[in-house]
Amino acid sequence: MQGAEVTKESAKSMEMRPQPVTRKATYGYRPPPKVPWTTSTAIGLKAFWKWFLTPAGFLITLYCLNVVAWGGMLFLLLCNAAPAMCHPDCNDLQSPRRIWIEIDLQILNELFCVTGFGLAPWRFRDLYWWGWWRIGGPKRKQTGIRRLAGIHRGWLRLPGSDHLPEDASASTVSSEDPAVPIPHAKIPDPPPTGIHAPPTKSWKMDFVVWMNVYHRPSWATGLFVALASIVAGVGGIMMFHDVKKVEGVPVLYQGLSEYTTMRPTGRLKL
Repeated sequence: MQGAEVTKESAKSMEMRPQPVTRKATYGYRPPPKVPWTTSTAIGLKAFWKWFLTPAGFLITLYCLNVVAWGGMLFLLLCNAAPAMCHPDCNDLQSPRRIWIEIDLQILNELFCVTGFGLAPWRFRDLYWWGWWRIGGPKRKQTGIRRLAGIHRGWLRLPGSDHLPEDASASTVSSEDPAVPIPHAKIPDPPPTGIHAPPTKSWKMDFVVWMNVYHRPSWATGLFVALASIVAGVGGIMMFHDVKKVEGVPVLYQGLSEYTTMRPTGRLKL
């Protein structure tokens, strides 16, 4: 009898616990099937080529290639991979090795200054709203994170945003809803699956902001060139990871009608 009472109480407590909200698409959408890595690689290369032909894509690619090329050259020089440049001595200030190390350091320093000074306005903007969120009062905290969600609408999701209606848009939600960014016109587009992405963990916003404002010491450019490259990229990698989780894997139009039916308001990532 006691065992039966314990079982009933356990079942009752399980019923009282809040169950996670699960939504299923009811309008016929089915996710695309998995494709071989060769096909996904071809899709990625086509998308990269399309982006590369744009002015921004061309300039960013050229910048990255310069960083890789000059950084690789500096690495080889520091490893003394060209003994013929050690004349009269490897550590002589007038040797070709030391001259090219200095030239390489100056070029890399200027390349990093391009991103450091060029992106400074956006970084200070993020730092300003981050300060509202982390060290502001109760009202400022909510305003700060909602502003950041509007700026980073591609990957940052607010707490409670997964409970919004499937077709939530700027015209159907309240601008005072804490699960909606500021301005509310920056609300993410309705997902084609009808299932909203889960809220983003708060530490990821801290990670992106602080990795972006990291100040690289000029005197250590050569010593920490590899670490500086990592610091410059980890924030972007974090954002890219969450964007992929939100938007899903790109697919091609070819054969799309065979396995999916899209609603008129849905969007497909191509």
